[in-house]
Amino acid sequence: MVHFSVERRSPLPVDTAWHRMTCWERHAAHVPLTAITVTTPPPTGAGTRFVARTGRGPVAFDDPMEVVRWEPPAPGRAGCCLLEKHGRVVRGWARIEVGPDGAGSRVVWEGDLRVRGVPGLFGPVVARSARLLYGRVAAGLLREAPPPAGPAPPR
Repeated sequence: MVHFSVERRSPLPVDTAWHRMTCWERHAAHVPLTAITVTTPPPTGAGTRFVARTGRGPVAFDDPMEVVRWEPPAPGRAGCCLLEKHGRVVRGWARIEVGPDGAGSRVVWEGDLRVRGVPGLFGPVVARSARLLYGRVAAGLLREAPPPAGPAPPR
């Protein structure tokens, strides 16, 4: 198993950063060749399951995950979400923590991953790749433009 950890700071309020980091379907926009399907009904919480499908055709694989700890941010406490990865290709866990950082927020995303078929000798490569990928996802989610507010009011 390899460990990865990334940290990102954002001017976004903690609640907004938390919502962006835990809106699972939006992660796919920042991971090439990936679609994410939430397989349990809303709202997100402990027990929520989703699958990230990465690749195309015969070279695709599923990365099923389950939220096993769900503690949204509260005054004086950072939010924490713990995911378990149950896939045939990728196994392990990931933890997303979102807390205050001055007027904005600080996100720490860390985890342990085991990739089937990849020998331990390549652990440093897997760890570096994970840091790059998860860092890219976090940065992308935190800088996304908010969804449109709806149609413009009539004049």
